[in-house]
Amino acid sequence: MSGIMPKGSRQLLLPANPSFIWLSIFASFVVNLLLNFLLGGWASWLPDFLAITLVFWSLHQPQRIGMGVAFIFGLAMDVHQTTLLGEHALCYTLLSFVVTLMQRRVLWFKPAMQALQLLPLFAAAHLLEIVLRGMLSSAWPQWQVMLAAPIEALCWPFVSAVLLMPQRRAPDPDVHRPL
Repeated sequence: MSGIMPKGSRQLLLPANPSFIWLSIFASFVVNLLLNFLLGGWASWLPDFLAITLVFWSLHQPQRIGMGVAFIFGLAMDVHQTTLLGEHALCYTLLSFVVTLMQRRVLWFKPAMQALQLLPLFAAAHLLEIVLRGMLSSAWPQWQVMLAAPIEALCWPFVSAVLLMPQRRAPDPDVHRPL
């Protein structure tokens, strides 16, 4: 019998806890701040964990985390990195918007295939960042910035597993009930 779920149907997920969503976003923001602070902004090839987390929650919980949240956190990253005000905000907002448009298609796949579909989005966001910075401040970033997109795509399955973990637990664990 063929059902709605793909072959090897997946476990039903519990609703996402709003405090866990916000905690994960703040944690990824702090990780970005620490990486930028510890490496002095010289490691432009490192993945943008805040972008990955915002894309994840925009994909899985678009009614809670959307373009407004992405814009606010983008402005916060701009202020922290002393870049053009609105550079990260625009990139994060566009990422959130496009991911929301692709939501139904992307969620149908497993995380490894989702990463392949999100790779062009991550690359486009970094390319937009390069173009904006180059045109508006005449300080073209180095090409290593484009290495961040494949690294972000490689991080996607791990981030998905970690962020979905609290939703996979049984609400009422029982030996006789598999869900």
